[in-house]
Amino acid sequence: MSNTIQKYSDYVITSFMKSIQPVVVERASGATVTDVNGREYVDCFAGISVVNAGHNHPKVIAAAKAQMDKLVHCASYIYHSQPTADLAEKMAEIMPGGLTKTFFGNGGAEAIEGALKLARLYTGKHEYLSLQMSFHGRSWGALSVTGNYGRKKRGGPYAAGVAFLPAPYLFRSPWRDDPDEAVRQWAQTLEDAIRYSTSNDVAALIAEPVMGEGGIIVPPPNYFREIKKVLDAHKILFIADEVQSGFARTGKMFAIEHYGVTPDILVTAKGIADGFPLSAFTTRPEIAAAFTPGDHLSTFGGNPVSCAAALANIQVMEDENLCQRSRESGAYVVERLKNVQKHTPLIADVRGLGLMIGIELVKDAALTPAAAEAEAVREFCLHHGVLIGVGGVFGNVVRMQPPLVISRQQLDHALDVLEQALADVSGKKVRAAS
Repeated sequence: MSNTIQKYSDYVITSFMKSIQPVVVERASGATVTDVNGREYVDCFAGISVVNAGHNHPKVIAAAKAQMDKLVHCASYIYHSQPTADLAEKMAEIMPGGLTKTFFGNGGAEAIEGALKLARLYTGKHEYLSLQMSFHGRSWGALSVTGNYGRKKRGGPYAAGVAFLPAPYLFRSPWRDDPDEAVRQWAQTLEDAIRYSTSNDVAALIAEPVMGEGGIIVPPPNYFREIKKVLDAHKILFIADEVQSGFARTGKMFAIEHYGVTPDILVTAKGIADGFPLSAFTTRPEIAAAFTPGDHLSTFGGNPVSCAAALANIQVMEDENLCQRSRESGAYVVERLKNVQKHTPLIADVRGLGLMIGIELVKDAALTPAAAEAEAVREFCLHHGVLIGVGGVFGNVVRMQPPLVISRQQLDHALDVLEQALADVSGKKVRAAS
């Protein structure tokens, strides 16, 4: 065990993947991570969709360094800083129409909590709707609207006043071959939940346009249009959780743009500043006005260094056409994986938007989740120099979410290793961890 790992074990409150030896990262660049022994890895997880513009992008680092020479902290909700103001203006420019007012925080869960609070204050209502299999963060309020047992266990009871709807998980729905009927059923379920599972005091529905931790669940194209019709009829706000799917990850700046609707509040974090801690929720001016002075604050929110990095990050995304690159690379990856699927029974489904891709593994024709196999695939890839993720509520979805700047050569290498991993694991009987 290395000195760094020993110190983590002795002094850091954390957890590791039990089946995998942790990598001690010394440096990183683009889509390459290098450990303390000089070994390089192709990063196909991007710190869980954080470094969308790549590790240590020179323009982002230069902007942060320049700001550090001027000002590091000023409690931006008491004083003002230029980078914070400039970023708020830029957010209004890139957001779906009408979302022009932004509150900055530090991490995704904090932004989710703020958005939930704002929805209550604006509507005067107190309940929430959320989706089963969803994940919105690890603070108490965010976990209260999370529909994922694996994330909630041992932490309850949680807040009352939350009703959960079936996830738009087409692959495991009764209407797998009929998306239109699936959407009709899910819209009716929403109507029924409002009528029978709430006290008709619902402030907002919160949902991820692509459910990351749930297993890269991509709703049918008309899902949010039909859901929004029901919400509007009941004067319920729609909060889009784009913590993981935002900032060019899915081939558009924000994933909700694929669905042709505009949320009332849009929450971002992860990819916003290419690795610097920052989060935000953005809304219409009339909703933002529900916050009066002192209602909501964040000591480190809107940090000038993080905001300078975020401005440079967004500029890089525009200058380097990262939305287009994400779409093109994602289509290439999905096509290759679907070809692998033809001769690999372990793969039941390949899905995604842009470079947010899930590969669902099953044991048999009954679609029994192959969680141990997914972990074995990840471990094989790690030992062969490729970093991938595993997720899904059943733990059986291999996740590919690399930096959007990843080269075709790096993608090909990663896919070659992944294909070898799938072949290797398919040829073995993998025993589930006890």
